[in-house]
Amino acid sequence: MEVKGNACGLGTKQHEAHRKEQTHDLLGSTPIQNGWEFQQIGKKTVGSEGWLPVSQFPTNVHLDLAYHGLIPDPITSKNEEHVQWVGEQSWAYRTRFQSPSLAQGQKAVLAFDGLDTHATVLFNGKEILKTKNMFIPERLDVTKHLNAFTKNELEIVFDSTYLVGKRLVESDPKHKYGCWNGDPSRLAVRKAQYHYGWDWGPALLTCGPWRAIHIEVYTSRIADLFFTTEVDRSLAAAEIAAQCEIEGHAFEIKFELLFRGKPVASETVQVVDGTASAIFRTQKPELWYPARYGKQPLYDLKAVLLAGTSVLDVKYRRFGLRRVEVVQRELEDAPGMTFFFQINNIPIFCGGSNWIPADMLIPSIEPSRYRRLLKLALKGNHSMVRIWGGGIFEEQSFYNACDEFGILVWQDFLFACGNYPANSEFLGLVKREATANVKRLRHHPCIVIWAGNNEDYQYRETEDLDYDPHDQDPESWLKSNFPASLALLSGATAPEIRRSGIFINGTIVWHGTQESYQDWDKLGGRFVSEFGMEAFPSTSTIYSYLPNGKDDLDCYAQSSTVDFHNKAAGHERRLATYLVENIPYSHEPLGYYVYCTQLMQAECLATAFRLWKRQWKGRFHEYCGGALVWQLNDCWPAQSWSIVDYNLQPKLAYYAIKREMADITINTKRIIEEIPADKYTRAYISKIHKMQIFVTNLSLNYHQYSLRYQGWDISTGTQLFTEQKPHHETLKNNQSTEICERELGDSETASRMVFAAYLIDPENGRTVARSINWPEPLKYLQFPPPKNLRVDIIGGRDRGNALKVECDVPIKGLVLEVENTGRRDIVFEDNCVDLVPGEAVRIAVEGLEAVDNPKITYRYLKAAIDL
Repeated sequence: MEVKGNACGLGTKQHEAHRKEQTHDLLGSTPIQNGWEFQQIGKKTVGSEGWLPVSQFPTNVHLDLAYHGLIPDPITSKNEEHVQWVGEQSWAYRTRFQSPSLAQGQKAVLAFDGLDTHATVLFNGKEILKTKNMFIPERLDVTKHLNAFTKNELEIVFDSTYLVGKRLVESDPKHKYGCWNGDPSRLAVRKAQYHYGWDWGPALLTCGPWRAIHIEVYTSRIADLFFTTEVDRSLAAAEIAAQCEIEGHAFEIKFELLFRGKPVASETVQVVDGTASAIFRTQKPELWYPARYGKQPLYDLKAVLLAGTSVLDVKYRRFGLRRVEVVQRELEDAPGMTFFFQINNIPIFCGGSNWIPADMLIPSIEPSRYRRLLKLALKGNHSMVRIWGGGIFEEQSFYNACDEFGILVWQDFLFACGNYPANSEFLGLVKREATANVKRLRHHPCIVIWAGNNEDYQYRETEDLDYDPHDQDPESWLKSNFPASLALLSGATAPEIRRSGIFINGTIVWHGTQESYQDWDKLGGRFVSEFGMEAFPSTSTIYSYLPNGKDDLDCYAQSSTVDFHNKAAGHERRLATYLVENIPYSHEPLGYYVYCTQLMQAECLATAFRLWKRQWKGRFHEYCGGALVWQLNDCWPAQSWSIVDYNLQPKLAYYAIKREMADITINTKRIIEEIPADKYTRAYISKIHKMQIFVTNLSLNYHQYSLRYQGWDISTGTQLFTEQKPHHETLKNNQSTEICERELGDSETASRMVFAAYLIDPENGRTVARSINWPEPLKYLQFPPPKNLRVDIIGGRDRGNALKVECDVPIKGLVLEVENTGRRDIVFEDNCVDLVPGEAVRIAVEGLEAVDNPKITYRYLKAAIDL
């Protein structure tokens, strides 16, 4: 890697390599995190308590009240109902701290990373700040307000944002406030919208200092360090244009480019009019790739603010070099345009998931929780996560993990499911919010797109609000009853994007017309940003929200408490509809009902990924460029669309998606061709049952594999046929390939046939990919009880452990568990697998070697007659 620098600025000066500099950072930034206490303002709802110490810092009022036992745990039982009063009260937080020592010319600045939401800040009794947006960091010079001889008091009073929003709506009768989920007053305030309740989470209207507070002491500082990167289309060269904005008086900035901690280039430039810049050009750059396609090397850009030989401030930005494009071009044989991401000239099929905040009480989220969830996404073969617009701009630890893991991020701006106002004050808050957070996050290579909102346009369509795609006058947008048109029309290509059906929200399965999930391929688009299916969480997660766990009187599927933890409107009939249409199920015992809901969800989502990935057919045939399931995670223990529950237990759909998003897959789809004897008859119709076989190779290499097919009679377990294709099939790189259609025989035979397809490596005979296709709906099938279902532990302590499973009859949805360990470090590489006779399936189990005499339990889908 060769790097050359070119500094930009008046009086550019190269510093000698041996020049000595002070290594400590003289910008004194001290967190104000100790001694915090809180109390209710006005009428005391929780008793006569005065100021009480906080539970942690940063914090919010629900965490602190629960810590002192003044409210019950908000996510347990139906306690959400008992804590609603909290969001309609005012609360105060305060602490005291010693004044920092100030040298001549230094200033002291209070820096608030985030206050939730409508806050009045008092410093030594003087009001210095009012805030109206929880997403905007604030800075205040308090030099003149410091106490010289006594401690300083910092007090923050938080008004009820809920009540503020109600008053704002009343004061703006001309705007047509309306939304899905939560109270419409949420639209008037810049607070995390999901705090008002959503169809997967409770309403907990928090307040408090939710992000860190510091006091900074300095004469001059680096106010911002940023850069742009340009990677040549050849990928052989790259340019990094670095820039600093300086507050205060300063002379020079030394820019350093580091790779793996070692300097590779540096330039020292003079500060001119508060800015300094430098350009680094590199040959043969180390490029950042999404997982699956390459490594994730990260550079560091370091800026040192100098006054002679003194170091005044130091800033770092970690980043990756990559070339990102959103490819929109005409398709050769279909209407509309493509929409897919291309990274370093590689088209990427973005299979992945949607992300919601990992907890209702945001300050309680540890960085390790972010990493565990994102590690699950990575191991589950997710290429992308979409940060949904009703939550927050996430913590740096989230994006750092995505940078490290190679997970692409689709970042929404924070608007969701409603008709937002566009008065001057609101627009001013939004502009500051967007500017601050783009600046905060723009260095992360994982972020590849910023999107305007979540489903605001869909709300407009449902409510028939104003929208003219040909109107390019911003003034008329703001005068319409849907001023958010500004977001839809702010890009020149927006009307074309809408008309070509690129962004598809696949919620008409479950929502809307509740289409059959077997028809996902008819319901897609050029990029499917949301689709999903509900399922129950693990039984241990259900026990966790019941006051008495598994012994609770409400520990059954249709109890009021269990229903309370599903916030989706009509969830009872919707879930029942998809279950009764597809799965033989029973409500008892609870564990089997949980299993049935998760199996149905797994079948639904696997079908979607399988069929949309099939439409990734190569250059000028990218009919679908991505599919993001709703949703990866939960914010409380609940029945929802998540594929990983609140306690980080993967649902069965997690494993199904992991299999479908593997590098190489073989897939099948049953079709029935009906051929009438003549154009009038309804009695004389021939039905031809066929199996379509296709493969997808998401890797960048061509492969040649042989194919083997087998058929089994489900009801008897008898093998019907086995075939080995005499020639090898070539799998084209980074696309799906149609292999063949095979007839299955008459209707009676096909309706009982389970069809297995395998990709075999001809060099070693190893099975590279497998697909087991069952007649649907599964509820019609008569599964014979197995006589010889074997689950054996293989491997040794030194090599790690695995399970080998095999059976004498076809088995649907075999789920394995390690009984009664209570250990979360036991991780199954795969689960919920289908079996056919004559085949042994190996499943690695991380952590199993640490369990003495592990007992393996299992369950599988039973025929309706056996329930």
